[in-house]
Amino acid sequence: MSDLFVAQRTLSLRRLLARLAPHKLLLTLVAPALALLFAALISAIVLVGSGASPLFTYRSMLEFGLKPDQIVNTVNQATTYYLAAIAVAIGFRMNLFNIGVDGQYRLAALLSAFVGGAVHLPAPLHVALIVVVAVTVGAAWASIAGILKVFRGVNEVISTIMLNAIATALGAYLLTTYFSVSVAGSNNIGTKPIGASGRIGGIAFPGTDNRVFGLVFLAVLVGVGFHFLVNRSRFGFDLRATGLSASAAVASGVSVRRMVLLTMAISGGLAGLIGMPQLLGSSYSYSLDFPAGLGFAGIGIALLGRNNPVGIAFGALLFGFLDQSSQILDLNGIPKEIVLIMQGTIVLSVVVAYEIVRRVRIRQQQSAVGTDLATPTEPQEAAA
Repeated sequence: MSDLFVAQRTLSLRRLLARLAPHKLLLTLVAPALALLFAALISAIVLVGSGASPLFTYRSMLEFGLKPDQIVNTVNQATTYYLAAIAVAIGFRMNLFNIGVDGQYRLAALLSAFVGGAVHLPAPLHVALIVVVAVTVGAAWASIAGILKVFRGVNEVISTIMLNAIATALGAYLLTTYFSVSVAGSNNIGTKPIGASGRIGGIAFPGTDNRVFGLVFLAVLVGVGFHFLVNRSRFGFDLRATGLSASAAVASGVSVRRMVLLTMAISGGLAGLIGMPQLLGSSYSYSLDFPAGLGFAGIGIALLGRNNPVGIAFGALLFGFLDQSSQILDLNGIPKEIVLIMQGTIVLSVVVAYEIVRRVRIRQQQSAVGTDLATPTEPQEAAA
């Protein structure tokens, strides 16, 4: 019995090492690298067509983007992108398409900013209240789409898109009618500024007076929590099982309705966190110029990162770098829209590249299974 156990453990170890074989790791790394090269090639063709030099453009973007001020801006932008992508990714892992992240985040930021500016509490409680309000509002707004899907069969793509429009109109109405105060030195309006106890200081960066958002660590905690929730918990197993096959999940005792409602609520709650780094670390008020479109950027970054928290982090940093480095293009007479072309091409190229890698791996696995069936396994030989 002991010899059989040792043989089985040896076979398991060999199979684990086979999964980590260099050629498989190489496939994982080559896919995004080729996608980036393809995106650079497509962008270069567009640049040539517009009369700009691709080499000059890329060099200018790289030099400008690596300046200390721009590095800080890239990290700050990537922080919000990361939270947006994680909010989208948890739905993707269950085949739920939460397209309403942008509306959920903006409505959550508005109401949490209003509450934060209206109350006066000790620092930890003040910050906690603002974050709890943001998470609650985001979860509640996303749950509307979950309820419509579960009880009325409404596709979440349609409902969340419509809820985006409603959230934008509702937010503008509340801001202009009830919540707004004049912003000094401009024609802009915003909520009452959050007091000092509700603010989170930034992190100093060498060579610049700009500061990294203090809530960058919140993004790290969210990524770690996402990993353990999806990959190391019973809820995560049920979530992934439901995404792979709802009928199989039902057969194993999983309530699909419950999973849809919970997943949409969690996705919306995470969406509520998107505005917190800027609200608590920079603007301290929600105004008409609060950034929009973060939810849609999060969709692309989640696809780019394969719904993996580590991959999403690289995707968020890449998109943040491209956004910041594009500012130098206008000064050189180069249309900055080239960055949008580059980002879109990167996402499409990575999706195609990973699909090719997936098919190659399936062929390799089929070949490996055929080889194993053709030859006796070590446990069988040990048992004999």
